[in-house]
Amino acid sequence: MIEACAIAVLVLVGSGLAALAATARPRLATGIAAAGTIAAAALGVPAALAALAGGGAAAGAELQLAWLPPLHAITLGLDPLSAFFVLPVLVLGVACSVYGASYLDPRRALGFPSLCFNLLLAAMLLVLLARSGIVLLVAWEVMTLAGYFLITHEHEQEEIRRAGWIYLIASHLGFACLVVLFVLLADAGAGLGGFDWAGPTGGAAGAVAIAFALLGFGVKAGIVPLHVWLPEAHAAAPSHVSAMMSGGLIKLGVYGILRTLTLVEPTAWAGPVLAGLGVLSAVAGIGLGIYQRDLKRTLAYSSIENVGVILLGLGVGLIGAASGRPVIAAFGLIGGLLHVWSHALMKGLLFLGAGSILHATGTRDVERHGGLLARMPRTGLLMLIGATAITALPPLAGFASEWLVYLGLLEGSLHPSGTGLAMILGVAALATVGVLATLCFVRAIGLALLGQPRSAEAERAHESGPGLLVPMAALAAGVVAMPFVAWLLVGALDPVAEQIARAPLMTGHVAASLQTIAVLSAAIWAAFGLGALALARRARRRRADDTWGCGYAAPTPRMQYTSGSFSEAAHILLPRLLRPRVAIRREAGAFPAPGQLTSDRRDPFTRSGYEPAFDRLAHRAGRLRWVQQGRLHIYLLLIAGTVVVLLAAVSLHDWWAR
Repeated sequence: MIEACAIAVLVLVGSGLAALAATARPRLATGIAAAGTIAAAALGVPAALAALAGGGAAAGAELQLAWLPPLHAITLGLDPLSAFFVLPVLVLGVACSVYGASYLDPRRALGFPSLCFNLLLAAMLLVLLARSGIVLLVAWEVMTLAGYFLITHEHEQEEIRRAGWIYLIASHLGFACLVVLFVLLADAGAGLGGFDWAGPTGGAAGAVAIAFALLGFGVKAGIVPLHVWLPEAHAAAPSHVSAMMSGGLIKLGVYGILRTLTLVEPTAWAGPVLAGLGVLSAVAGIGLGIYQRDLKRTLAYSSIENVGVILLGLGVGLIGAASGRPVIAAFGLIGGLLHVWSHALMKGLLFLGAGSILHATGTRDVERHGGLLARMPRTGLLMLIGATAITALPPLAGFASEWLVYLGLLEGSLHPSGTGLAMILGVAALATVGVLATLCFVRAIGLALLGQPRSAEAERAHESGPGLLVPMAALAAGVVAMPFVAWLLVGALDPVAEQIARAPLMTGHVAASLQTIAVLSAAIWAAFGLGALALARRARRRRADDTWGCGYAAPTPRMQYTSGSFSEAAHILLPRLLRPRVAIRREAGAFPAPGQLTSDRRDPFTRSGYEPAFDRLAHRAGRLRWVQQGRLHIYLLLIAGTVVVLLAAVSLHDWWAR
């Protein structure tokens, strides 16, 4: 099993290099890269499925490759936790790679972006297989750099260059935290060479390790307030890259947090912290996404919300495991894990759909869309499936996974304690997020697909070709099928949940609940079918007529709702920090001049937090410019002085320790 995954990494790298060699023929380059992705998935997916089916027996599957000192050997492994995340990476990778082969502009050189996409997948796979800190850090850095080059594919635009720099800076700050994390693990006995660690002996060491894991991996996961790179990068990247980053890349941050929790001693506070961060991310993410004009930026903020839902489920599960309540643990952990798979399908579909709209209209601004369902019926239908699923409405994928999280919260609320009260508040928070998510996607999809065209670009929009539609249809099929097969997946998810909880779980209730969801989904689809037949039969007996025009003789597209007016009511529900800044200028007088209204929809954490902080830091750092003398001997003197000071500090530390 592990050998097949290791070969898959090599296939991805080799096909990427072959695509680079064929850069003079763009379509050949993307075709080679896509073929390599398919071959890698053919190797890795069966191995991951076998690891999940093997359960605990798969934990010993390791492969050692001889290497140079000080590492001596590269150790790769495939246990249930790794295999669980391998599946969405490879499955979504195939869909995005095939989509990208038709999506990218063949007038540009495509060999290098094809190489970077395959390197991104190979690095993600290597992160999941790594059983040594050094290998994980190297793969993490390759993943970061490949993502940067993909985000800045159209680097001629200043907005895209800015997004790339924000992503790069945030990723390297997170990487610095990961270096500290693995140094802590080394001090506790694991060393940078391996994960074979029973945990730190003291509670403080474990707490510090988890804190740095939350910082380092949390940046990549997009946990609020570490999320600021995510809406910038997802909006700027090519759409198939955005889909891969949202459905796969940010999940590696969740994987890193879970892996760290399996390495340290169990802590009772880990569950509440994860659940709290999940609620914060879910509410803030959907709150910020509800008023964005950029369709892809809306989807990016929705990804932050869904990472919050995943963390909330996992946190509830860990609370149940720590308190000896296996039913709560089973509902929370299985719900959170199932939502990882569901979100990969749903958000992959939505980002690819947004790419299809962008491909047809040339703009991401929903204020310039409208009427696209009539011009792009297949894309519109697939987007409607994805939007309905992402709002957790039955009978699609999002409902099945979020329902389990609800059940875990409700089960926990039955216990008369402070934890029970917190679970009740969690139910309220998750319900609020669901309402806001529904409003968010009714607004985004309604403005884009319905009504009249708001621009000449929307008027000229055309349906996408099979190269874009087939990957979307495959993901949509998974979204539709998930509620029917979810109860069959409990057996595969059980060893992953038990590895996280470190205790047996009672998953019988989970499977029974998902069987009920399958029956409910079948009934809803049957009702939809009968309703559609009845409407079609009734429509044949009635003549067509104009829609009521509200008394206007000649309505125009300007009379439709705008994105701002549609979401204005929701602003009242948001905390002041999450609202857009609206400024109104009125000129008083007998004959006032035209007024002006401006709305600042930038991320408030960037606008009010990070930008002022970095500006102050840059100002203070500017005082050190006197060090830049431009003379080599002064630089050598400074280096020598720094080395002497550090050696003296180490010597004093050793002397004091004696």
